[in-house]
Amino acid sequence: MSLWEERDNPVEVYLLGTSIEPNHMEIKGMINISNFERVPEEEWQSTRRQEDNCESHGTHLAALVSGQNVGVAKDINIHSLRVLNCQGKGTVSGILMGLEFLWKKLVSNPSKRMVVLLPLVSGHSQSINDACKRLARAGAVLVAAAGNFQSDACAYSPASSPEVITVGAVNFLDQPFTQGPLGTNYGSCVDIFAPGKSIVSADEDCTICYVRKSGTAQAAAHVAGIAALMLTAQPNLTVAELKQRLLHYATSNAIDDTWFPVEQRVKTPNLVAALPPSTQETGGQMFCRTVWSESRGLRLTHAAEAHCDPEEELLGCSSFSQSGKRQGERVGILGNRRVCLAFGDSQVSAVARCCLLRRANCSVHTAAPALVGLKTYTHCPDPDQVLTGCSSHWEVENLGVFPHTTPKRGTNLPRRCAGHKEASVHASCCHAPGLQCTTKKYRPLSPLEKVTVSCDAGWTLTSCHAHPETSVTLGAFPVDNTCVVRHQGPDETGRTSEEFVIVIAICCRIQPSGQA
Repeated sequence: MSLWEERDNPVEVYLLGTSIEPNHMEIKGMINISNFERVPEEEWQSTRRQEDNCESHGTHLAALVSGQNVGVAKDINIHSLRVLNCQGKGTVSGILMGLEFLWKKLVSNPSKRMVVLLPLVSGHSQSINDACKRLARAGAVLVAAAGNFQSDACAYSPASSPEVITVGAVNFLDQPFTQGPLGTNYGSCVDIFAPGKSIVSADEDCTICYVRKSGTAQAAAHVAGIAALMLTAQPNLTVAELKQRLLHYATSNAIDDTWFPVEQRVKTPNLVAALPPSTQETGGQMFCRTVWSESRGLRLTHAAEAHCDPEEELLGCSSFSQSGKRQGERVGILGNRRVCLAFGDSQVSAVARCCLLRRANCSVHTAAPALVGLKTYTHCPDPDQVLTGCSSHWEVENLGVFPHTTPKRGTNLPRRCAGHKEASVHASCCHAPGLQCTTKKYRPLSPLEKVTVSCDAGWTLTSCHAHPETSVTLGAFPVDNTCVVRHQGPDETGRTSEEFVIVIAICCRIQPSGQA
């Protein structure tokens, strides 16, 4: 069956925002105005002009999701919950009550798939983020606007909720959306970008009127429509599976990231949402995504923490600090979940590689610093497990330099990790049906501030690191299917050829059953 073939649709979209004009030709017959309404009291003292504008925002977004002509997912039913007044203002309590309303509705009828569009932005609120987490755990797909403040989306909610698909905005050239002094938010809390500049959609002024509007709310509406289409085609997709596929099918490296602040460029995904192919044959494709830790200002622990979704496996853990003052990373256990931990100064980030891997049996094997010899080694002792990731951390501020003994280039099937003799080294090892992994290594022949190694077609990057770790290495992080290692410039360090690092990418795939 074709992906977009019509069927009895199990998917409904819920829009938390302003009112909607249900009689517009784009969405007539598809809007269900719920009896839920939680808006600030001051809305009732608004001017007549503001009252006439009550339905403009919601109507525009609803048509973008499922309008007959301008919609992404045509004929999808939309339910309206009003939590914003005519001025577009709401309260944290109103948003929380709306999310609670949806949670109760979903648990009472779990057979329906729910996409929740959140075209609203609050200051960072752990209460809102927790409510989003609860709703997502119940099976809802939440899509939120990143915000239009040209700043870090992690400072806002629900954009900062890890369980939400947070959407930034680009223009028709796939470049960051700007409007005067403002523009799309960015950073590690953004998952993906979508069109959000001068978007034509339904206007409330009349049933055949259209208007152009801009912002990350419009971008989020596009992604909500794509999510509804994906669930229509595959109603049994979990929230984690949908998110992984959405990122996998996105257009990569289309955005000019020089628009973003220097410290945010490596953390902001260069992905623009796209419709999946008409058939989603995944074969042996492994789905992985990169998750960065919160900024130090938002975390309570000494170490930076990067978490995967409970449905995902943490296969690789790395770290990065723009200052270079880091002390590596390791996989730790918090509760009953593995988490990527990074150590260093306030700028250090943990970078987790989170993958979908069914029936996986994974473990971490650690070797204490060797202190003598050239390197510290560890390996996967179980012959049924394969190496999916390597990491290392150290207590000393500056690691000494030692000669390389590894070939400059090569691909092999490793079972061990190597690191500095003064570092603890950790091997992430997994067994899963059909899982195969290989390693790609590269040592540059001349000083470079950025070195990359990419997995071959059909393989997925599960780990990105560099060894031996030295003080000149800012860190390693995955970008799509490429391992990126950044160094301080030679002018800053005066390093010699002995201090060059080897970039190591571990690439995995799922071999279909029955194939050699």
